Amino acid sequence: MDNIQIILAGICIALLLAIAFLLMGGPSAGKESQRRLQSLRLRHSDSTSARVESQLRKAIASRKTRFHKVAGAGSRIEGLQVRLRQTGKSWTVAHYLYASLGLMVVVTLFMLLRTGALPLSLGVGLVVGAGLPHMVVGYLINKRINSFTSKFPDAIDLLVRGLRSGLPVGETLSVISTEIPGPVGDEFRGVVERIKIGRTMEDALQDTADRLGTPEFQFFVITLAIQRETGGNLAETLSNLSDVLRKRAQMKLKIKAMSSESKASAYIVGSLPFIVFGLVWTVNPTYIENFFIDDRLIIAGIGGLVWMSIGGFIMAKMVNFEI
Repeated sequence: MDNIQIILAGICIALLLAIAFLLMGGPSAGKESQRRLQSLRLRHSDSTSARVESQLRKAIASRKTRFHKVAGAGSRIEGLQVRLRQTGKSWTVAHYLYASLGLMVVVTLFMLLRTGALPLSLGVGLVVGAGLPHMVVGYLINKRINSFTSKFPDAIDLLVRGLRSGLPVGETLSVISTEIPGPVGDEFRGVVERIKIGRTMEDALQDTADRLGTPEFQFFVITLAIQRETGGNLAETLSNLSDVLRKRAQMKLKIKAMSSESKASAYIVGSLPFIVFGLVWTVNPTYIENFFIDDRLIIAGIGGLVWMSIGGFIMAKMVNFEI
């Protein structure tokens, strides 16, 4: 192994250590303790404005989710636990880490046997092992959240009809948990079970809101909290909220339709280099095998992947709109 290969191997190891630090690290203990005490004080305050402010902060924070930090989590490990719970699966952090490590080892060994280039094999194994499980978890979260959001206005309408017919809120929540299928019924079933074991309705709903991390459910929790403190026609308020959520969903669909052409162009442009590389490798392997042997071509290939990743990130930001 010459100097260039040693440098590439060092870069791969440094990237692995950096990712491990991002996953395991977290904020300082003192600042985290102060943040949690302030959040707890606002959440259980007797003042209506303080409690509403706490819930509004959670609603705003849920829109700023990052790879290493999730709203409601104090460290990156807790953020990963929140993400795994949002999938609706019974996965743990240990399962996630074992899957990532096993996938990285398998991909690295496969690439090493096919190419014989250790730095390239380590780089590909690191990218696949760290990126693919994260993408799978993100896909499952988005799928479940989208399913919940699409059915949630129906649940609110059912709650409105129950209130107008004279049923209490707790009994109507039980009806929602049995009548609405999918994630909506599962989440409301959890709310009803927590109420049965002695939790207040506000705390039970807030726990679900923290796990879901969606602004729509936070709006619902804030609406109930304000109404219970100030009074008023809850059925009419929830009916207006249902209408707002439906209009919000329609706006998302319009934006998705308007940006679909740009997204398709980005997918085509981003996938063409890999498709051409695979076709050339299949037709004439000797022509392309230098990319796995020559250190200069390996560096050029890694540089190209980095620049393509930057371009893909920029294109994704250009077609991603917040509502």
